[in-house]
Amino acid sequence: IKKLARDTFNSQVLTGIGLFGGFYKPDFTGIDKPVLISSSDGVGTKLKLAFMTEIHDTIGEDLVNHCVDDILVHGARPLFFLDYIGTGKLSPDVIADVVAGLTRGCKQSQMALLGGETAEMPDFYGPGEYDVAGFIVGVVDENHIINGASIRPGNVCLGLPSNGLHTNGYTLARKVAFEIAGRQPDDEVEQLGTTVAKALMAVHRNYEPIVRPLLGEIEISGMAHITGGGLPGNLSRVLPDNCDAVLHKSAWPIPPIFTWLGDQGDLDRTDMYRAFNMGIGFVLVVPAATADEIETSVSDSGEKIFRIGEIVPGSGIVKMED
Repeated sequence: IKKLARDTFNSQVLTGIGLFGGFYKPDFTGIDKPVLISSSDGVGTKLKLAFMTEIHDTIGEDLVNHCVDDILVHGARPLFFLDYIGTGKLSPDVIADVVAGLTRGCKQSQMALLGGETAEMPDFYGPGEYDVAGFIVGVVDENHIINGASIRPGNVCLGLPSNGLHTNGYTLARKVAFEIAGRQPDDEVEQLGTTVAKALMAVHRNYEPIVRPLLGEIEISGMAHITGGGLPGNLSRVLPDNCDAVLHKSAWPIPPIFTWLGDQGDLDRTDMYRAFNMGIGFVLVVPAATADEIETSVSDSGEKIFRIGEIVPGSGIVKMED
């Protein structure tokens, strides 16, 4: 674990792993008014799938990417990451797999895994179970903070596709897949083009490599990371009180995992847009004049982007239209 963490270190890290705290000397070159932005999160009941499938090396990556995306919406660049892993009886191989995923995610964002805590608590967790949480600190120039304050009617909503459920909606998804549909994790499903486990364990995307080149170069009014609550519950967090977002469900393809879950569980499609991301993991709200430029830039980089809606006068809510 120490070796894995050291592989993420850069010149700003002043200590190794093992002290009571990690030392980080930030380099704010080129930032006039540095503001630290922090966030924390977990992986939720996706962990239950990790226990079922014994796939643990992607859980850490899920966690890091989720946290990176949370501060990316404000334009922040990640600096360092801390983790907490709690378990009943320590399994070194499992913990090493989790940390391998953490370091993979940190490397992708050029961020140091500065330290963490592993707690062994017998009788608190079931056999083979653990929980994991992450804590991220990033920086943004106060002059370039993105918080949705400049969103105006006439702005365009652009959506970046998800890999699947990411890290939300797994309690419902597990009930549908394993109780209602009666499937096993290793079952191949033609509609999914893979096994149930692989479809549900798809890694939470890190949107920083796509969004970072746009920041400071093209005007962006607001951004939203689509997690629990779906598009209606997350895009509304950055809308001014006098604006609504109107999103068109037909504007992007729904990944097969959501269609399959909806069919198998006979789920109300309106409710699904609040339980799942439904194929859009990150939203950029931009002036209409810059939308074409952003679409071209993202497409030229080999990524997909969809024009999913627009901002209209309103009261701060998201309306989903067919």
